[in-house]
Amino acid sequence: MSLLDLSRQIAIGIDIGGTNTKFGLVNHRGEILAKGSIKTEDYKQVEDFIDALYENITPLLEDVKGNNSLDGIGVGAPNANYFKGTIELAPNLPWKGVVPFAELMTQKFGVRCKMTNDANAAALGEMMFGAARGMKDFIMITLGTGVGSGIISGGNLIYGHDGFAGELGHTIVKPGGRKHWSTGSEGSLEAYASATGIAITAKKFRAEFPDSMLNQYPEDTINSKTVFECAEKGDPTAIEVFRYTGQKLGEALANFVMFSSPEAILLFGGVIKAGDFLLKPAKLHMERNLLPIFRSKVKLVFSELDEADAAILGASALVWENSK
Repeated sequence: MSLLDLSRQIAIGIDIGGTNTKFGLVNHRGEILAKGSIKTEDYKQVEDFIDALYENITPLLEDVKGNNSLDGIGVGAPNANYFKGTIELAPNLPWKGVVPFAELMTQKFGVRCKMTNDANAAALGEMMFGAARGMKDFIMITLGTGVGSGIISGGNLIYGHDGFAGELGHTIVKPGGRKHWSTGSEGSLEAYASATGIAITAKKFRAEFPDSMLNQYPEDTINSKTVFECAEKGDPTAIEVFRYTGQKLGEALANFVMFSSPEAILLFGGVIKAGDFLLKPAKLHMERNLLPIFRSKVKLVFSELDEADAAILGASALVWENSK
């Protein structure tokens, strides 16, 4: 395939969330030519959801197609099975059981469809369009409402035998620790390093320090954003919330480094807006817990992808996986 042919290829990138689904048309350079969204929760039947996607995406394709050719569809979705093209037992989606999503999409759109979970898609997007360009070994950690991850080794995403490998957010970092609000596991990374986990930590810490600025906020407004605002103003308790979170994250990252020896760990998501309040303790405790042979080798960096568009870019990267 010539470079000219590549430049005229476009992919549909779709990010399915429990509330909203975002989609866009992406070219081989990672430029989003058009985008839109629909409400996931409005469609109780998956067939109706796919019909709505088709009705919304087709006009965008007609506007940008010209000399371009549609190469395929990439989908990031909860509990997506890369090998089978299915969404399996996703608790936050309206369609229950095992849904043959990729097959249904191909029948509707007439092009191939590949899918994986959103964190895996983000890792591919970072490798193709972001801070991991040129890297063949890295780990992507998404720090949002939960903690997701994608592991790239030797230039390939690690899927495992069943398509569900790489759930680093659910690894146990404190045995017998904090109970997870949905899985029931005790001491998982997600229970501490996610935005939800940070809010739990902040509420616990502010109760112990009545003079903290965090006590100026109503209980239901305490989140990672309010903690960051207080930390910026110099509140010791808010700073300690991030230090504690960074410690738990760094200890987990040390384990991940010794597992796959990546060139870098990329952090992505709303939580990273905390910047050095989180990054410095994470780096400190990662290095402190590494064997000497691994120390000072692994970069800990923030994603370069725009948060609003990263999910679409990551999903579209599935279409060109292993082609660049």
